[in-house]
Amino acid sequence: MVQSTIQDWTESKVLLKFDDARDVKYRVYRDRGTLFQEICEVDNTPIHTLELPNDMKLNKSSYEVLLRYVLLDVVAA
Repeated sequence: MVQSTIQDWTESKVLLKFDDARDVKYRVYRDRGTLFQEICEVDNTPIHTLELPNDMKLNKSSYEVLLRYVLLDVVAA
């Protein structure tokens, strides 16, 4: 597996609906030319891996927005 790190593991408290929050961590990496955002519980239990468009290199706050979207819409579904 050929991986390069774009953003190393970062812990985040993600605000959800109704004053609820979830502590998670995420990283962004490229694997064989494809960009991914991997999301885990703080104890390393996997939650979801999101494939990002190849041209989508964002700043940290944009990755946090994607993180919240995944937790609210993808995982909860």
